[in-house]
Amino acid sequence: MNGHVKSMHFQQLMETAAALLSLLLVMAVDSTRTVAASRNQECGNSLQQTLKLTRLVQKESVDLIKTYKASQGEMAELFCKVTVADVPDPNISGLEPSERLASISIHLQAFFPHFKRVYEQQTDLQSPTSPLLAELTTVSTRSKNLATLINSFYQSLFPNLPVPEPAGGPTTLPPPQNVFQQKVYGCVVLKTYKELLANVSRELRTLKNKPIYGI
Repeated sequence: MNGHVKSMHFQQLMETAAALLSLLLVMAVDSTRTVAASRNQECGNSLQQTLKLTRLVQKESVDLIKTYKASQGEMAELFCKVTVADVPDPNISGLEPSERLASISIHLQAFFPHFKRVYEQQTDLQSPTSPLLAELTTVSTRSKNLATLINSFYQSLFPNLPVPEPAGGPTTLPPPQNVFQQKVYGCVVLKTYKELLANVSRELRTLKNKPIYGI
């Protein structure tokens, strides 16, 4: 009889332990789902904010090119058609989402020294009140903000990967240029940057439609 009672007590203990284990497993799963849902929401908000700023800068870059051409005098339409060396590539590279986001960040950063050079050149060519200088400043500032958002979004998706940084040494800028070369260079930089922004916008829309948040 005592053995039977002990057996019943042991069985009850095992059943209680099993029930507690099941409860703990359910709680762990629920906790994981809650964390994942919160992370997905955070990533989704970050992506939406980044895409919104990309579209804004893209629109402003279109207006900037119009202002640039209007301020350069005769032959302005031809300036953007000339090939210029050392202007960054507007095409995004990589196969995985992490690689393509890193490529976006690196390409954006590569344009910053070129924006600075174009601004310096146009400061010498334009009056201090020129709307071109103001628009150049606006697009340059927003572009830096966009690069910051891209890096933040990248880190939220891939917290274990390093923040993207340009490879190699300093960005190569053109040697001293005459006025005609400066006008051509500036137009090509702005046109190429507009192409990059179009590619970035397309890439972010693609990411938005992919279930990548669980990566």
